[in-house]
Amino acid sequence: MEQEKISDFLQSQRDAAPDDLQHYFLTFEDYQERKLWHELTDILVQYYNEPGSTSQRIPIYNNFIKSFADKINQLKLVKVGLSTATQCKDDNERLNFLTTLTSRVDKPSSQDAYVFALTSVASVRLRLDQTPEARKDLDKCEGILDTFDSVETVVHASFYRVSADYYQSQHEFAAFYRTTLLYLACVEIEDLTQEDRRRIAYDLAIAALVSDTIYNFGELLLHPILDSLRNTEHGWLRDLLFAFNRGDLQAYNILQSHLQANKLLQSHQQFLYQKISLSALTQLVFSRAPQDRAMTFATISEETKVQLDEIEHLIMKALSLGLLRGSIDQVAEVARITWVQPKVLDRPGIEGMRGRLREWSGGVERLGTWIEGVGKDVWAA
Repeated sequence: MEQEKISDFLQSQRDAAPDDLQHYFLTFEDYQERKLWHELTDILVQYYNEPGSTSQRIPIYNNFIKSFADKINQLKLVKVGLSTATQCKDDNERLNFLTTLTSRVDKPSSQDAYVFALTSVASVRLRLDQTPEARKDLDKCEGILDTFDSVETVVHASFYRVSADYYQSQHEFAAFYRTTLLYLACVEIEDLTQEDRRRIAYDLAIAALVSDTIYNFGELLLHPILDSLRNTEHGWLRDLLFAFNRGDLQAYNILQSHLQANKLLQSHQQFLYQKISLSALTQLVFSRAPQDRAMTFATISEETKVQLDEIEHLIMKALSLGLLRGSIDQVAEVARITWVQPKVLDRPGIEGMRGRLREWSGGVERLGTWIEGVGKDVWAA
């Protein structure tokens, strides 16, 4: 009797489906009757990925899939469930649907599926401004993920994506920056839409600039996601990041007119000036040979274009942030730097490094020649 009801349901859905999708329903019934759960699961995932399946996702899930939901791969069940949830009329209905799905897969043998579903619950909660509840869900997911030796990247990607959304909503820029880069490590850039790539690149760039703990943008500058801003209305943001990386105050002065386009950048203008001044200082130190890093305040001011009366405070700030190590002679107005934080090199920086290595190699060769000439009697003995 049950099988007859399923057959009748599938027949009615097949008649209502677009012509190019009707063949799926014959396969559904065949695999279900033969209990080929793995094959049935894969064909259902394929069907739910079809744009033309949208209007039938909820009835098929409720009247067909739920009858054998415990028999199929639970992670794929969640994938199908997430596709179904996109058709709910609003986020409240979607939250109820996903909460039920999460409870269904909350079993010791399917904790990966449980985390996958729970991160989606947290995502909906964020949209409904249920922030504390979303944070609890994410903490629970993180605790479970820490117990896994391995898990499918789609689960980690979902966790990092929703966590990044949480941090962005709380203006925790450094955490958002790190978590979004982890998300990007779990997905193929080509699988993201052009719109998503640009949005992620834009948000990452803003977070990198306004964060008070991120002074090295190397990982972002090298990431292909940033190229999605090329030749767009936000292309200036990419240029601004590279200007910050090389400590180029002149380029910053040219580009700062664009800061009015973003409220966060606009409200952080004073901080951004200090940040690029610090970058100019570290770039100056980085460009000098280790034995040539004792500099007067006047020299630093001339080369970085930072006002002379701001230099001492700037150096102290760099030392306190761990960007530099060294000491300041306040009387003589001299800074002696012993270490500078490594940074990503652009082409001119690589050329400069190449020149310094050549200079070092020549120095070693000259020293060897001198030792050989001065000590030839010793070598003969």
